[in-house]
Amino acid sequence: MAPTKDDVMATLARIPGPGGRPLAEGGLVQGLAVAGGVVRFVLEARSPEEARGLEPARAAAEAAVRAIPGVTGVSIVVTAHGPAERAPAPQAPSLTIGRHPTPQAGPQRVTGVDRILAVGSGKGGVGKSTVSANLAVALAREGRRVGLLDADIYGPSQPRMMGVSQRPGSPDGKTIEPLRAHGVTMMSIGLMVDPDKAIVWRGPMLMGALQQLLGQVNWGRLDVLIVDLPPGTGDVQLTLCQRTQLTGAIVVSTPQDVALIDARKAIDMFRTLKTPILGLIENMSTFVCPNCGHESHVFGHGGVEAEARKDGIPFLGSLPIDLPTRISGDEGVPVATGEGPMAEAWRGIARRLIAGGMA
Repeated sequence: MAPTKDDVMATLARIPGPGGRPLAEGGLVQGLAVAGGVVRFVLEARSPEEARGLEPARAAAEAAVRAIPGVTGVSIVVTAHGPAERAPAPQAPSLTIGRHPTPQAGPQRVTGVDRILAVGSGKGGVGKSTVSANLAVALAREGRRVGLLDADIYGPSQPRMMGVSQRPGSPDGKTIEPLRAHGVTMMSIGLMVDPDKAIVWRGPMLMGALQQLLGQVNWGRLDVLIVDLPPGTGDVQLTLCQRTQLTGAIVVSTPQDVALIDARKAIDMFRTLKTPILGLIENMSTFVCPNCGHESHVFGHGGVEAEARKDGIPFLGSLPIDLPTRISGDEGVPVATGEGPMAEAWRGIARRLIAGGMA
């Protein structure tokens, strides 16, 4: 019989954490996900010092959870939400997000950021945001300092996928302090607006919002900033490519012809805007039945790799339709935080980008 979240929390209630309080109390356990027999969750400490002190409790929790009947795998990530030194409580930003853009002379660098990778697609529904979140986590696990900007203004999904919901603070009413999750510094328009309200903006407000999220967020020192773009070839893509010094773009597509038609348009857009295309990723490439092991190609197979070969673009990898990936995204703990074949697939893509000097 498969374990439940209640089983896990009952077990964690017997493990002492900071100050002797059980791990199950005080909000330490975040993003708990149970997929089949695999258990994943995050221990969210208040500071790096507290996170370092949690290692014995993490090890004890892993051993205890692994002993629950039906558990086949355990992944526990310890992260620190707060800074190393206690800072004054941040104020809610008094910034107006979505104003018209301010003039600037040519493409600008983002302060403190070495490389910026745009993740785009010609159409929606191909898993672009899933790729962005898991790639950010995989790069962080490879030792890179990573930021993730959710620039999908109309449909921001990174707060849910990364398991964050706090409203960012602003110490001076001018800069925005980003959040951290799973080792990644992240920011999304979805954290600044009412999540139940539609964003009804024309192009200039979209452009202004992107300019603010790039220039007014205190990103700190980053090796790479991943920008999750909206689908298509519209104002946000145009603004990013023309106003920001991009390292390059990654295009995500499923293998079927209908998706590839739109992926080709995204490729053409980046080329027109003189943005290097760093590689293509084929998502939902195959489906392996968890019951019988039969492999089927629901959306076809190999179309993106063939397109990359034809266009002379690096092919970064193919990813299957995977139930734990979907569950992990819904639970706010990207599958790349754990172990297993899917996490290793993401780390393989991250390593190819690092080896090529792109991340």
